[in-house]
Amino acid sequence: MPGRPTTGTIAGFVLRTARESALLTQVAMAEALGVDLATVQGWESGRRPVANMKAMDLVGLRRRLAGLGAEAAIVAQLDAAMDADRIIGATLTGTEGPHPLAEWVHTRDTAHMLAWALTGARPPSLAPSPSPRRRGPTAASPLLPAQDRTMFFEQLRATAEAAPRNDPQGALLHRQALHLTSYDKIPEAVAWTAQALHARRDLLARRGWTPQWAEARSTATALARLGDPVPLLDFIERAIVDDDVGETANLNYWAYWLGGTRLPQSDDRFMRDRQLTGWDPVTLLRGLTNGLHRAPGYVDLYAHTLWALLTAHPWLPQASGLLIPDLAERTEHLLDGGGISERARRELTNVHYVLRDRT
Repeated sequence: MPGRPTTGTIAGFVLRTARESALLTQVAMAEALGVDLATVQGWESGRRPVANMKAMDLVGLRRRLAGLGAEAAIVAQLDAAMDADRIIGATLTGTEGPHPLAEWVHTRDTAHMLAWALTGARPPSLAPSPSPRRRGPTAASPLLPAQDRTMFFEQLRATAEAAPRNDPQGALLHRQALHLTSYDKIPEAVAWTAQALHARRDLLARRGWTPQWAEARSTATALARLGDPVPLLDFIERAIVDDDVGETANLNYWAYWLGGTRLPQSDDRFMRDRQLTGWDPVTLLRGLTNGLHRAPGYVDLYAHTLWALLTAHPWLPQASGLLIPDLAERTEHLLDGGGISERARRELTNVHYVLRDRT
């Protein structure tokens, strides 16, 4: 049996990455913060979780890191890292209260941190930076040991199956747990996840907004990740296109997912806010631009969302500066290639036409 898992590993790696972005050794950082070397080593290894610090001490640590020259974008990832640590810890060790996946709708930053620990894929927000010389071998990522990863996914599948789906928190837990199981690429696990997702295909047949809209979207995107883009294409046609609430929900969810709003949401009801309030359209446009890629199904979702965003906020090209030439180049590259649907091609053509007039 594996030993008790360390619950602060991901946040510890983010802290180490922040320290290295300031070109500090552990010794130099300990001296600058007025703590002993063992404290810094404990934070970075996860043996002394950063999340266990007193609130004011944690605030102070963030500010001192910035003052020492750490990259602000890396320091800002500490929250997502602590969220991911909490999700993994609760799944591996059990929890007396609600599971963290039932408490709030997690964001892309949290998902990237979880993927870092479960697959070793470094979050794009933590681009490699110069590092001070290290003594001896050090881990390259907070990747969980194989036994812990196996246990995590087994527990996650059990959590998804046991989650009640007749209340908002249970439905949220089921949706997010099942989506995370798609990170397990062992053939047997992929088959289990695909079967569980296909069992919910009835959700994808519903038109427009329904209380299960978010669950249907999650099902479709997870199936696309597993190599089946057809459900996502069907979802776009049936549950988003030409439905005012579906279009609203899509923009609201993307804005939340990509960090356009920092307000945590405890369930999926925020997606129905037809006033499109509480998030920054420029931040959403930047996130969509940076994430635009040719993956089957996903490119169609990106294309439609870009088109809908620019339709809802026609002033965006004038307010987005150097972002517009970048987006114009990316859309042109996609249009010059193949592998996108007629709808995606039509919508990207419209987007490119609008952008061309602004560049």
